[in-house]
Amino acid sequence: METSGLVPEGFVTAPELSEVIAASGPFASVYLTTESEVHDAAEQLARRWKTVRASLGEQGADESVLEAIDTVVDGAYQEGRGLGVIADGSGVLHVEHHPEPPATDTGQWAPLPALVPILEWHQSQPAYAIVLADRLGADLVGVRRHRPDTHVEAGGNDYPMRKVGPGGWSQRRFQQRAENTWEHNADDVAEELVSLVDRVSARVVAVAGDVRAVQLLRDALPSEVDDLVREIDGGRTADGSEESVRAEIQRVVQEVVERQTDAMLAKFEEERGQHDRATEGVGTTVSALAMAQVAGLLIDPAALEDRQGWFGPEPTQLATDGGALAAMGVSSPAQAPLADVMVRAALGTGAGVRVIPSDRAPGAGIGALLRWAG
Repeated sequence: METSGLVPEGFVTAPELSEVIAASGPFASVYLTTESEVHDAAEQLARRWKTVRASLGEQGADESVLEAIDTVVDGAYQEGRGLGVIADGSGVLHVEHHPEPPATDTGQWAPLPALVPILEWHQSQPAYAIVLADRLGADLVGVRRHRPDTHVEAGGNDYPMRKVGPGGWSQRRFQQRAENTWEHNADDVAEELVSLVDRVSARVVAVAGDVRAVQLLRDALPSEVDDLVREIDGGRTADGSEESVRAEIQRVVQEVVERQTDAMLAKFEEERGQHDRATEGVGTTVSALAMAQVAGLLIDPAALEDRQGWFGPEPTQLATDGGALAAMGVSSPAQAPLADVMVRAALGTGAGVRVIPSDRAPGAGIGALLRWAG
């Protein structure tokens, strides 16, 4: 079951997981560190997987499922520092590679998939654009999770490029031509950047380069794109600063992620204070999920670590005890970790999910913004 309606900005939706949440299970959910910067990366990964694989076998995972995951784990260290795999009796359903490792290596065999780590990875990787500018133009890159980077080059008008002193009466005119060339290139870069931001749905634009070129670019941008700009150190030339630029970009992206969480929690507090479109705590949030009333689910998985929930065939069939579902006509309620039950209900009804740090989470680790007031 899915419902229409806007998901508040910052909540993660995952349409690519629709096949996963629609499958009948049981599921193997695997999260592994896949470091590549060590000399024996393949051997270390093999040891990590051997430990998790054995745990899954002890939990009852079918050997055919584990063999299917074997093929994904092999060589995964070449794709990133973290690996997530969801599989069932039909084979591998979903694979994620991430630039950062999971908190711990884990393997779960359960009636529902463990999707919280994948959603947390998604929210840490908003789409962004990079601009490395000089007075000749700029190199632009659009970065989206699990899609090839989009590269664009803009500008290129190179006469005249510098303000010099040729002497005589023509000096001012020559300098004005240089300024006009810079402005023309900045306009071209701005046009390409606006298009790129729209194509990749960028949430931040990291801009580095010549000070004057950056100023002219920002002057040429519409306000809605300029509001996304964060200036960082670095430049367009190959001067060995690539690593520092990369680190600056990651810092800026992390700041954006934290601001999204701040804005989301502020909205939650506003709605909760008005006793309007928010729920806090497990009971009321489960009830709202059962009515497909949730637009965005706020969840601290650590707070629900030892809690179990019950569910039926449909995403809206969930409760904190099996008797409640049986009373609703669900003939054979199944049990799974409560966090997984609630995430399935959210994604299955078109809601978004946001993983919240424990020190900032709503009461009992669960809350929601609602589509309509109760």
